[in-house]
Amino acid sequence: MSPPDGTRPAPSAATSDAAGAGSRPPATSPPAVCLEFGDAEHVLRVEPWGADSVRVRSARHRVRDDLPGALSAPPAAVAAELGVGPHGSRILTVGRLRVELSPQGHLRFVRTQDGTELLRESVGHFAWPGPRTFTPVGGGRYQLDQRFASCDGEQFFGLGQHSHGRLDHKHMVIDLVQRNGEVTIPFALSSRGYGLLWNLPAVGRVELAANQTRWVADAADQIDYWITTGPTPAGIMANYADATGHAPVLPEWALGLWQSRLRYRTQEELLDVAREYRRRELPLSVIAVDFFHWPHLGDWRFDTADWPDPAGMVAELAGMGVRPLLSVWPSVSVVSENYRPMRDEQLLLGTEHGQPFQHVFPDTQVGGEPLPVVFYDPTDERARDYIWSRIKRNYYDLGFRLWWLDACEPEMYPEQFGNLRYAAGPGRAVANLYPREHVRGFFEHMRAEGEDVPVSLVRSAWSGSQAYGAALWSGDIPATFEALAAQVCAGLSAGLSGIPWWTTDIGGFHGGDPDDPDYRELLIRWFQFAVFCPLLRMHGHREPRDAIPADRSGGPNELWSYGEDAYRILTRQLRLRQDLRAYLHRQMVAAADSGAPVIRPLFFDFPGDPAAWTVEDQFLCGPDLLIAPVTRLGERRRQVYLPAGADWRASATGTDHAGGQTITADAPLERIPVFVRRGAAMDVVFPG
Repeated sequence: MSPPDGTRPAPSAATSDAAGAGSRPPATSPPAVCLEFGDAEHVLRVEPWGADSVRVRSARHRVRDDLPGALSAPPAAVAAELGVGPHGSRILTVGRLRVELSPQGHLRFVRTQDGTELLRESVGHFAWPGPRTFTPVGGGRYQLDQRFASCDGEQFFGLGQHSHGRLDHKHMVIDLVQRNGEVTIPFALSSRGYGLLWNLPAVGRVELAANQTRWVADAADQIDYWITTGPTPAGIMANYADATGHAPVLPEWALGLWQSRLRYRTQEELLDVAREYRRRELPLSVIAVDFFHWPHLGDWRFDTADWPDPAGMVAELAGMGVRPLLSVWPSVSVVSENYRPMRDEQLLLGTEHGQPFQHVFPDTQVGGEPLPVVFYDPTDERARDYIWSRIKRNYYDLGFRLWWLDACEPEMYPEQFGNLRYAAGPGRAVANLYPREHVRGFFEHMRAEGEDVPVSLVRSAWSGSQAYGAALWSGDIPATFEALAAQVCAGLSAGLSGIPWWTTDIGGFHGGDPDDPDYRELLIRWFQFAVFCPLLRMHGHREPRDAIPADRSGGPNELWSYGEDAYRILTRQLRLRQDLRAYLHRQMVAAADSGAPVIRPLFFDFPGDPAAWTVEDQFLCGPDLLIAPVTRLGERRRQVYLPAGADWRASATGTDHAGGQTITADAPLERIPVFVRRGAAMDVVFPG
């Protein structure tokens, strides 16, 4: 394969799934059973791609197989049939999914057993544009538009993780771009009974409007999407996991408490906190070594002035049953020891115009002044190998095994996609790949070192990140009740996007005064919500806050930092989390096996209850626990909907309730409403 546009060395064959395009796109042979269409404007191919699923690709001249995307290798052959329909249409049937191709080249997707329409293409105008448009943007690429009909009452779920506070994305425009706290995963689960993956890492948007649904890529080679159906949302998610990769089983130790604040400035400060947890007999699983532990950003090693004996620190923590979480950024400062060799070997993101820098970041060695930084290119296998060589020598060989891949969108202001050049192609065409390829590098190198289940905490993800041990957290969010309410939808959306390992900064990131009674209430309510999330993580930049970087650690953020009353509630909730770990681990096994999210909306397990599709402020933790978070200051009672199809027992009182009704539940500060599905085996003591 020739280098993309002749400007970057081509990736090796090992990373050809993310390789860039050569100047002469190769032709591909269609499968034996598929639908094809062609006219003067474009060609179209529809082929089976897994159980009850098809892949649709359309290009100006020829369909290509060598472009980056989220789909795994072609699945094993599935039973598929070709047929002829009315009015000259052609039909492809793959299990529960039937695809109809009209003589005009328009597609309609229906449920095989009853002919119910799931989705159909729509045209922009009777003459032009049609359902698929290709607008040249230079370099042989196009702005791509794919149009579908809009249906009244249709709901869309998934689509990554967003801060807008809604679970249903209908009537919204969602940018397909990675940002701090905004994670784009272009998979939508529809209430009409299908799932659609926009299999393009290009920057763009999806418009879920009243008059039309439209997927847009700003610059790409061909339209590429995958559609599936199933009898239930669980069936659709299982097909999606088969197509993009199953998550491993999250290790049991990861279900305990993860502790951090803005940062622990020194080795001794971090150890003192871990020792205090042990002295108080509070179970602790993970403690974070955060940013500025390095001399310069991109050195990927410790500043020995503040961290004189990292190996000894790891050993002491291990004796307490605690694992250190090590912050690794993808950024390389111009004064880093790695900048010149990476630049010379073309391992950094390239630029089309101007200086080769994408951001600035403070450097503690020059008084906190911001210096230019550039980002390494994880779509190049050589760059992933280079990073790991430093990580192994400076961290892994000292005993570190758990990675905090912060700022891995990557974070840059202003956004510069049109100016960036990756090994995989132009920035506008491939930028959304970055977080997946970044975590992939750590996962694959850890596996090569013999680690069974590598775990990385990440701030961004793309479709398929789950297969590489990505534990997503929701980024730098406000410390408000409004943000807490939005986190419920954000976590559920991430799960319905295929990411089962999810967490949030308890109490929010930006602010929070540990001495403020109102903030203490927020932290308590947030912790109560997080107890039922896949990961339980204390983090945030608490008051008193200083400019970053300062010669400080940020405000206190340990369980004992919020007063005796809060401490009593938090420690009781932590004991509840310990009791839940066996149940949660079973859900992690189920997530790895079937793609079922650990926390999920009520409709996931009760799709036959119409009311369950409208509830956005409650969730199920596994199949047997219904959680009703409290997201308003001073709220001590709240309405709870109990889905039809099961009876429910209030965990605090033992009172039984029939499903299919809304009740008023008590929510004292000590606990939030939790209900157990009647008949479930639950060996847990819930706070009364």
